[in-house]
Amino acid sequence: MALETEIKMSLPAGAARRLPAHRLLADSKPLRQQLVNTYYDTADLRLQRKRLAVRYRQKGSEAPSPGGLAQRREWEVASQPGEFDFSHVDNMKLRRFLESVTSELVPVFTTDFIRSLWILTPQDGTRIEVALDRGKIIAGERSDPICEVELELLEGSVDDLFAAAIALQADLPLHPEGASKAERGYRLAADTALAPVRATNAVLEMGMTTIAVFRSTVFSCLGQLQGNERGVRDTDAPEYIHQARVAMRRLRSAIRLWRPLLPADYVSNFDPRWRTLANQLGDTRNWDVLITEILPPISKAFPEHSDIRRLENEARTHLTACRKQARAAMTSPTYSQLLLEFTAASVALAESKKPPIGGFAPRSLNKRAKRVAALATETRDANPEARHALRVALKRLRYALEFFAPLFPLRRMQRYHQSAAGLLELLGQMNDIVVAEQLAMQALPGHHSDLVRAWLAGRSDLMLAQLGPLLGEFLRHQPPWEHG
Repeated sequence: MALETEIKMSLPAGAARRLPAHRLLADSKPLRQQLVNTYYDTADLRLQRKRLAVRYRQKGSEAPSPGGLAQRREWEVASQPGEFDFSHVDNMKLRRFLESVTSELVPVFTTDFIRSLWILTPQDGTRIEVALDRGKIIAGERSDPICEVELELLEGSVDDLFAAAIALQADLPLHPEGASKAERGYRLAADTALAPVRATNAVLEMGMTTIAVFRSTVFSCLGQLQGNERGVRDTDAPEYIHQARVAMRRLRSAIRLWRPLLPADYVSNFDPRWRTLANQLGDTRNWDVLITEILPPISKAFPEHSDIRRLENEARTHLTACRKQARAAMTSPTYSQLLLEFTAASVALAESKKPPIGGFAPRSLNKRAKRVAALATETRDANPEARHALRVALKRLRYALEFFAPLFPLRRMQRYHQSAAGLLELLGQMNDIVVAEQLAMQALPGHHSDLVRAWLAGRSDLMLAQLGPLLGEFLRHQPPWEHG
């Protein structure tokens, strides 16, 4: 069994011819191979659900010629198409499972590509394989193009691997990719419709160091972010922008949560860059909410009102411009560089056994809970600024709760989290009202927005009446990280 450590980056087909001329590769001739990989699974895709892949690889003749980081365990053995021998798998539980489904394995999809391969030796003790893959994924009548660069660490440190990737990216439009060829193949085979990717819990075990938990957390956020890239790029569906912003808020919240343990230059370098990117998506999200959530009930109440129709038209014009800017931000070299550099810096963070996660988590949660309680007393009136500050503090507490959730009793955690979520939903709706009023005045200056502003004021008053009871209910809950 071998442990593969590699970085995978997509490359526009038109730029692929520039790779062999790059200064890192120009002095060596590549090996070229045709690789045809057939992936097998059961009819109900049990291997995919277990994040396993069984493939038969056919190599052509050779001739001279994670974001994006992935680590996986791999077993290889000589075989024939459709013949399976798992006796070499040294994980007995996994071996027994594979042997139990052997008779059910059928071809699901194929990857067929030409690989150009270089070996880099930037220093003694360092060997890196650079591969340019160009071809396609085939599943039945459907196909998807492949044009990507993979860097695999053969010998040396992961820092060396990232240094090579960053050097290539400095001169080429390389974008770290979260999905492997296998993941793309399964989606193609299932003809799975594109769908927004929501947050999932990161891996957290009591034996992990506190920095390891941080790394797992931010990589989970990157997975959510990159899972929504295509939706932002190729569709007008509002949820992709929303989930991308959620991913960045969660990521920035994690940086702030772990700030006492992180190098100062790490925080000062990356937190502002993530904030800038999130802000570039913010206007799109605000106009989306106005059009899809705020205006429909107003339009239904006043179907013939000319100001409402004008506002809708102006809002769509603003949304189109903002969406164009958001797409530009999410497809820019700046974003690609941020993904790779942030991943490299996060992997390089020094481990330490102190403080243990079991002590760090409750202290961090207490700090955020006290901040929420202090701000709660300032929200009894109709002050939007105070409500916004409470919302931000509560959101940071909620994200921290989700990061550390496996450490605490499930039932108490659920009750506390549900109460926080209900309060956040109301505060979010109230904030949407404030933002909507600002957008209405921007789109229709002067008296033309009076009707909308009056309707919004009425909605705000109704919500304000609900705030006190929900806030009181939340504050009465015992924090789940407290014993007793």
